Amino acid sequence: MRPNLNLISIVLTVRNEIENIADCLDGILNFQRPEHVKVEIIFADGLSEDGTYELLEEKSFQHENIVLIKNPNIYHLFGFNHAVKICKGDYVLWLGAHTFYPKDYLKILFDSATKHNTDYVGGIIETIPYDNTYEALAVQALTTHPFGVGNSGFRLGAKEGPADTASYGLYKKDIFEKIGYFNEKLIRCQDYEFNCRIRKTNGLVWINPNAIAQYKNQKSIFSFYRKQNSLEAPYNAYMWYIAPYTFTYRHAITGIFSTGVIGGIVLATFYPIIKIIFSSVMILYFLLALFSAVQQAIRYKKPLHILTLPICFFLYHFSHGLGIFSGLVRLATGTAPVQKH
Repeated sequence: MRPNLNLISIVLTVRNEIENIADCLDGILNFQRPEHVKVEIIFADGLSEDGTYELLEEKSFQHENIVLIKNPNIYHLFGFNHAVKICKGDYVLWLGAHTFYPKDYLKILFDSATKHNTDYVGGIIETIPYDNTYEALAVQALTTHPFGVGNSGFRLGAKEGPADTASYGLYKKDIFEKIGYFNEKLIRCQDYEFNCRIRKTNGLVWINPNAIAQYKNQKSIFSFYRKQNSLEAPYNAYMWYIAPYTFTYRHAITGIFSTGVIGGIVLATFYPIIKIIFSSVMILYFLLALFSAVQQAIRYKKPLHILTLPICFFLYHFSHGLGIFSGLVRLATGTAPVQKH
């Protein structure tokens, strides 16, 4: 079946999003639509247990353009791949359920897609705290400073133009027919790998910083670190294994950092010169962390950030780096999930 040139398919993959899904859907239903273009909204529910499915089922009865499907594999990419295969639009917009979008979000992306003939165009993320607790505010501060997340353009803002990736974007439907679907071995990093595949085949990935989505991060420091250590970081390593063309030093730097910290502590006990070098490097690191913490304290009007963020930055980088190292170890021992048939 040929895609419909007058239709955009909006796909949301969800699981247990009862706290956010109603507000998110209201925002999507109020999107400004490009002239003469309709939208269909496909929800792929990963066996929600909190009432999300029932709420969406009710909404699908109220709105004829809402389609609800089940995703028995739970993970988002399975639901997205299935939705893409059944959707009818010429463009596919993949959105997150605990993210909020301005009314012109779709129109901005569609205008960029048609103007620049993009295969994928996305926007940037404005990270907002999950709630008003200090832990949630600390997570926000960690993920909105270059010292925390490096040169991640879609998190920190970027100029409009070609990019390696972008957030919550619009895919040209026929790109999936050209290069395949999301790699279903990657339950994380699948969108980055796919965008690298687009560029590898001379396709165009574009970022438009005028499309700004508000993203709720984790509600606690512990849950944030756990996600980084057990999911995000290991899957960076798994992604490099499956698709070497995705490797970037930006993703690997924390692995080098944590290895250096552990190695420095061990070697410093035996070699005085290593102790001097290691101590100097760590002093420099914490001075930069303190400087960054002061900037974030001023930015968010939270003086306590000056005391807490230097340690939080360190634990963020160190735990992420350990996650990369653990992923490499599992690959080396043949026990990584992406190596299972």
